[in-house]
Formats: sequence, C-alpha cells, structure tokens
Amino acid sequence: MKRLPFLSLVLLLASCEQLFEYHPNQIRLKSHEKNLTARYLRQISAQTPQDTLRILVMGDTQRFYDETQDFVKKANSLSGIDFVIHLGDISDFGMAREFQWVHDIMQDLRWPYLTVIGNHDMLGNARQVYRQMYGELNYSFTYGHTKFVFLDTNGREYGFNGKVPDLGWLTRELQPVSGENWTQAIVVSHVPPFDSDFDRQLEMPYHDALASSGVVSLSLHGHRHGWSSESTYDDHVLYHVTTTVKKRGFTYMKVWDKGYSVEQMEF
Repeated sequence: MKRLPFLSLVLLLASCEQLFEYHPNQIRLKSHEKNLTARYLRQISAQTPQDTLRILVMGDTQRFYDETQDFVKKANSLSGIDFVIHLGDISDFGMAREFQWVHDIMQDLRWPYLTVIGNHDMLGNARQVYRQMYGELNYSFTYGHTKFVFLDTNGREYGFNGKVPDLGWLTRELQPVSGENWTQAIVVSHVPPFDSDFDRQLEMPYHDALASSGVVSLSLHGHRHGWSSESTYDDHVLYHVTTTVKKRGFTYMKVWDKGYSVEQMEF
C-alpha cells in the first residue's frame, strides 16, 4: 500500500479538523472572534457622541438565526445609531458554535454591538466561551453624558448564593468619581430583579442600589421573551424588558442629558 507523503497527511488532518467537531462543548475560537467587548468599546470610544444618543436594544437570539439576520437588516436601515446592545441568551445550549453563528450575523451590523451574559450563556462551559469571546461578565464604560453598567444577574445559575449580582461592584460603579463627566447611568442585565431566576434575597438590595444612587432611572433587561416597561417598585427607576428577536421586536432608545425615551420596534 502506497503511503501518503508526510505533508499530504498533515494537510488532510488539518482539513478534517475543519470538517469535524470532536465534542459539542469544545472551544475553538478564531483570533477575530476573541475579546469582542474590548474591540467594540475601542470603536465606541473613537466615536463622537452627540447630545442625544441613539441605541438599539435587542436580545435572546438563541436559535433564532433567521430572525437575527432580519434584525440586522432592519437595524442597518436606520441612521445615526451609536451602538447596539444584546441583552443576553446569545446561545441556547451554551455551545461555542452557537456563539460563533450569532456573531457571524451580528458582525454585519453597521455599528458596534455590546453584550451582557444570559442564563443560557452559562450552560456547560459557556461561561468560558463568553469570557474568551466577549470578555468580563461585569463591565462599564462612559459615552458622552451617560455611564453604562453591564452586569451578570443570573442568580439561579449560581445556586442563589447571595453573590450574583455583585452589588458591591455595582454600587461602586454608580458612584461618581472626581474628574468624570457623566451625569446619569443606565444599568444593563439579562434577568430583571422581579423574575424567579433572580436571587430573591438580592431583589430589593439591587433596586435600592439603583434608586439610592441618584443617577439611575433606567434598568434594561431581556430574558422574559415579552415586553414590559414599568416602575415596578413605584419610584423613579423604570425597568424596561425587551422581547426576543423570535417575536421580531427590539427597542429603539434615545438618551439625552438626564433623560431618555424607549420605543418598541418591529421588523
């Protein structure tokens, strides 16, 4: 039997690696698929914010790839958008391939997009996938007059251990620091505090952290696959929940100095 030359054998094995997955939970990201949050934050920091920010808020893409493609087409038909927020549940089963498939679609947006981790994004070894592909689970940045605070609120995935969300970190992020120019903050997470997947012992402490800060009047969420927008605890903090892309909806948000508007959009 004639043997294949060594180089041919190497090339054959390399091609096989592209064709076959050894295990559904393996993580094999390409270099351009890593550290996306840092990359998109650099893009955002290079932009010049106007007095009124225009932001698209969507989420719960999971296995809804066709609908996600249609969202991108609709988003790209709009003008003057600063960035897009994905409210989590990027994946359905937490597999790296799912994250990659969604990013393959989302990277066609005309603007940078930022994510927060959802409960489905924590199945199996998905937390590791998320960290490699996007970055930290809790992070913040300032854009113009507004600070945006993204954090993990998936309490059930930690066994309701009283540590998630990290209220100490959140409280520190909401405290203005000398030399910073932001006048308000918007908090972004997947699970809203009144949902059963939120750690019940932290529900009111979470709300109190927002309400007592004096700088937060809006908290953004996904997870529930439906719309709601209400001052749940009868004060000035609005909890706005955006529906899943499966139902072909997203939020068009405008933010100005110490004010905002949220509009339900269809595609």
